[in-house]
Amino acid sequence: MDVLSVTSEIYPLVKTGGLADVAGALPAALADHDIAMRTLVPGYPQVKAAIKRGRTVATFDDLFGGPAELIAARVAGLDLIVLDARHLFERTGGIYVDQAGADWTDNWQRYAALSWVAAELAKGLVEGYRPSIIHAHDWQAAMAAAYVAFGGDTHTRVIVTIHNIAFQGQFGADIFPHLRLPAQAFDMSGVEYYGGVGFLKGGLRCAHAITTVSPTYAREIRTPEYGMGLEGLLNERGHDLYGILNGIDDAAWNPQTDPELPAHYAAANIRPRATNRAVLAERFGIEPGEGPLFGLVSRLTWQKGIDIVAENVDWLVSLGGSLAVLGSGDALLEAAMSDAAARHPGRVGFVRGYDEPLSHLMQGGADVLMVPSRFEPCGLTQLYGLRYGAVPLVSRVGGLADTVIDANEAAVEARVATGVQFSPVDGPALGEAISRTVSLHQRPDIWSRMQRKGMKTDVSWTNSAGKYAGLYQKILGEAQ
Repeated sequence: MDVLSVTSEIYPLVKTGGLADVAGALPAALADHDIAMRTLVPGYPQVKAAIKRGRTVATFDDLFGGPAELIAARVAGLDLIVLDARHLFERTGGIYVDQAGADWTDNWQRYAALSWVAAELAKGLVEGYRPSIIHAHDWQAAMAAAYVAFGGDTHTRVIVTIHNIAFQGQFGADIFPHLRLPAQAFDMSGVEYYGGVGFLKGGLRCAHAITTVSPTYAREIRTPEYGMGLEGLLNERGHDLYGILNGIDDAAWNPQTDPELPAHYAAANIRPRATNRAVLAERFGIEPGEGPLFGLVSRLTWQKGIDIVAENVDWLVSLGGSLAVLGSGDALLEAAMSDAAARHPGRVGFVRGYDEPLSHLMQGGADVLMVPSRFEPCGLTQLYGLRYGAVPLVSRVGGLADTVIDANEAAVEARVATGVQFSPVDGPALGEAISRTVSLHQRPDIWSRMQRKGMKTDVSWTNSAGKYAGLYQKILGEAQ
């Protein structure tokens, strides 16, 4: 089975969040199910720089404002089709934002082009290649479903995966004439959304199946609290909506071999973690202590609950804990973390920015990994934490609720607990969860058992890849 994955980012070439990790890991996981997945990705400078040998398989005289070509290449074990459109992707700054942090004004054009090319590939644009399924990720690729639906292609099935419904790709109606869609597509049954154009909305309306990245999030986004205005459409299409948990690349994230860890270890012997803890504490200027070392690796945003962490820093320190924070984001939240570090020298450390090697060290050295998100479609940080024996402290939402077993009395007694959950997502509830975590840490027998149980949890792609393979077969069968 040939599947074309369409994504705006892919690890290890270009990454801003968990979408890249999923797009990078899924092809290898699906290979065990006899599924050949190629990935269509924009030709950002960092993507093109990674291509050592590539071949041009298609050219365009005018692709949404300029010439372009498709380059087939194998990079980092991935079969790629790179959309080399310099007028759209050859620029400095972020992949979605300019150097000032504002969205590129032509984002609609950039990702409409990506989606349009996906639909053309499915029609047989490249000789000898015609995928039967397009798997489109998030709003940047979702319009592929609309191009297939309104382009008369009855052969191709399209799946749209929602990684975070908060990002929808909404634009003014003035762009519609430039989208290469027929007039009837500007309708509630197409891409029209409250008088404008909705890329994600159009994809969800036209896709043959919709997935999101955890069963709980699939239920949550059908409610006004989490649906971000699309809950009506998702309820209407509820029979086509599936929640499939993300996994992680358990070869890249392996505490027995991870090159970023000073000391390697396994569930059978976690004592070497102490070495990593000491190195991590030194990196953040945290003094040695008996209390738990809490780690926070996150974008510093309201969605991630960073404000309620800031609310609880003094409380955490008063209980004997320490805190290492790695991240960047909202200026006020960055300032709050800086202030906390200044208030508690030797107990709170803050490194601004994103550092992939340091994030591995945090997983391998922190006692606790905090993920206090207000909403979290799946979350990967808690999966890394489980894999590395860093006990997750998480809010009871989305994929966090699905992957962490709360250390309530019954779960502790049954020896199945792997972390601490809290609800509602507010300051007092997080404060109580921090207290509970500190108390558990003071019971070494319970704590080490939770660590080992977490490390033995299957957080790989094995089960989820099987579910995707089954869904591919299902929608192909419905096309017969």
